[in-house]
Amino acid sequence: MTVKVKVAFDGTDFCGSQVQPDRRTVFGEFQKALQTVVSDADNIKACSRLDSGVHAKCFWFSFDTEKQLDLHKFPLSLNANLPHDIRVIESCKAEEGFHARYSAKGKEYTYYIKNNHIDDPFTSKYYYRCPQKLDADAMNEAAQYFVGTHDFRSFMARWSKIIDCHRTVYSAQVTRQDDMIIFKVCADGYLYNMVRIMVGTLIWAGTGRIRPQQVEEIINACHRSKAGPTVPPEGLFLTDVLY
Repeated sequence: MTVKVKVAFDGTDFCGSQVQPDRRTVFGEFQKALQTVVSDADNIKACSRLDSGVHAKCFWFSFDTEKQLDLHKFPLSLNANLPHDIRVIESCKAEEGFHARYSAKGKEYTYYIKNNHIDDPFTSKYYYRCPQKLDADAMNEAAQYFVGTHDFRSFMARWSKIIDCHRTVYSAQVTRQDDMIIFKVCADGYLYNMVRIMVGTLIWAGTGRIRPQQVEEIINACHRSKAGPTVPPEGLFLTDVLY
């Protein structure tokens, strides 16, 4: 049987989600726990590759096993073998041929910006603080230019070797809740650092450095130097995976 497992994790102390030799990763910790509980677990797949410091409220793994598992109790068994910063939320049987990554139709990310001069000592690991006054309406107007199918080369890390940079953004929205600016974006796929560069560009719009309409020009330029800075990873969460 193929099993789907949904986890949430605090990415602060992980070197990303995929396995890396001699480094603590989400995949590595999950794999150790899984093979303790399900000795024949095979074909373990993760839904995405996340950078160091990025968090997830919704992250899926899939694996194959010959055992008939009690999937209602299975999360408890896994959590007993996982570190405190990863929790299994649910598990269920998947359809034949399911792949946690390649079966996904899209992913939603959320980025949190604290628009304040002072940090919150209890939650500072989960947002990026921007002390400059931000116009959330201007940022939301700018974000609408991301929607649609575009070549997002301007929003890709310079070192990336990806050739086809076309991605389809289904929705993009910026809202304000008190001093927190929240950017949500849903797309069929992402380039390296794409969301974090989008946010850096939206901050330009929010501070008046660029007009919202200039985002279209930045997209069309297809050059990394035209877009905003890459903001830090701690404000970024994977919040949904569409299957």
